[in-house]
Amino acid sequence: MSDVSGIVLAGGLGRRMGGVDKGLQVLRGRPMIAWVLERLEPQVSEVLINANQNLDTYAKFGRRVVSDEVGGYAGPLAGLHAGLRAASHPLAVTVPCDSPFLPEDLVSRLKGHLGSNDLAVAKTGDQPHPVFALMKRDVRGNLESFLAAGGRKIDAWYASLKVVEVKFDDEAEAFRNINTIEELKGA
Repeated sequence: MSDVSGIVLAGGLGRRMGGVDKGLQVLRGRPMIAWVLERLEPQVSEVLINANQNLDTYAKFGRRVVSDEVGGYAGPLAGLHAGLRAASHPLAVTVPCDSPFLPEDLVSRLKGHLGSNDLAVAKTGDQPHPVFALMKRDVRGNLESFLAAGGRKIDAWYASLKVVEVKFDDEAEAFRNINTIEELKGA
């Protein structure tokens, strides 16, 4: 997809995993982010990694690393903001660093439903997956205003946009994320 930038969100503190950097935790012999990059890269024309720690380690994956400009580990919206500022294409897709099984057709399916909407978000059953989203890069101004006003909840920001939810019930397991050491061992 020549008009899509991919943003891997790896900027969190990994609290539920004991404070370790989730993207760098080893799954089946490789860091989780390596699995994510392998799945995402064929779907986009550039990949950016949003990280706020271990920047040199993330840079070794050969992708541009961008850090949050909003201080205090403000969550996925701060990472999205950093990614949108660095993205060079009119569309951007976000995926978390702790979901190594993400769909290999994520971008094409989201793009097929985006249309005139600002954002297309993956959904399985009744559960939207807000960090698996394709958006128009020009939502950045709206996001900057939301963050400047103290907004941090991704659902609240989405409510200010024209959003379409895209069913992925046939690939529900692809959205499994690994948040704890126990989940990592089980995967």
